[in-house]
Amino acid sequence: MPEFQHRFGSANGIRIHYVEAGSGPLVMLCHGFPESWYSWRHQLRYLADRGFRVIAPDQRGYGETDAPQSVEAYSLCHLAGDMVGLIYDLGESRAIIVGHDWGAPVAWTCSLLRPDLFAGVGLLGVPYTPGMWGGRRPTEGIRARIGENREFYQLYFQQPDVPEAELQENVSRSLLAMYFAASGEARRDQGWRPFFRRGERFIDSLPVPAQLPSFLTPGDLEYYTSQFTKSGFFGPVSWYRNMDRNSEDLAFLKNAQVRQPSVFIAGEKDGVVEMYRDSYDRLESTMPNLTAKTLIPGAGHWVQQERPDEVNELLGEFISKVPAAAST
Repeated sequence: MPEFQHRFGSANGIRIHYVEAGSGPLVMLCHGFPESWYSWRHQLRYLADRGFRVIAPDQRGYGETDAPQSVEAYSLCHLAGDMVGLIYDLGESRAIIVGHDWGAPVAWTCSLLRPDLFAGVGLLGVPYTPGMWGGRRPTEGIRARIGENREFYQLYFQQPDVPEAELQENVSRSLLAMYFAASGEARRDQGWRPFFRRGERFIDSLPVPAQLPSFLTPGDLEYYTSQFTKSGFFGPVSWYRNMDRNSEDLAFLKNAQVRQPSVFIAGEKDGVVEMYRDSYDRLESTMPNLTAKTLIPGAGHWVQQERPDEVNELLGEFISKVPAAAST
């Protein structure tokens, strides 16, 4: 991909690897778990061709970006601070931020804390959930709801060392299983199970397909595998270990509205949307400047990879109409 420039920036006390394409108003693309800048490969080229400077970083703990060795270093305050610092390191003063999966909370936290910097917000896969902060500790609330005989992946990831050790046993297998299970190509009996039996290992709850899903090539899987072989899974899993800390640190944002122009895009078969259905149904009130809310038929959780053409068109239309981008 010769048109992509691999660069490093210094922000919030860490070294951040990012991929850049194009010139013009700044668009930041924030990936989720377990991904990297590479999950935005289709959008980088498309948006750059339409007159934008597009940045896709490896977020903290991923790929070639620094991976601090303390759990506390992966809170949403740290993650949002990385994106703010990167804007300044790039010499920019405004950006449109788009996040998928865990990148979505990073994007909406940035928009709430620094509306002077972030002119527009795109969320993919995870709807804005203003009730996630303050009140009962999230892990306690989840445990009370699911009971003692079931496990939930977000609780399972709270354990020290266990999840990353499982995932690192066979990195390629682990990634393929997660990518397939949460995609729109998995049958109901093959799909992602956020809940599984207490005592069962997370990795054993995921099926391994006989062949790659259509949105991944052998080269794609090889690239992802090389990135996680290099970085490991401690950092990525530690994002989940900060759920309670995020709730406490950001309690002052409870029920805050995202006021910037915004867009929401997800796959119709995305289990995460179902998990946060109430938040999805309330987006028009929690994001009062929402310009579009789209579920793409047949797509699952990895929507920008499964349906790049549709996502590109939706993002391109949204970004071109954000006032700061249109007037820059």
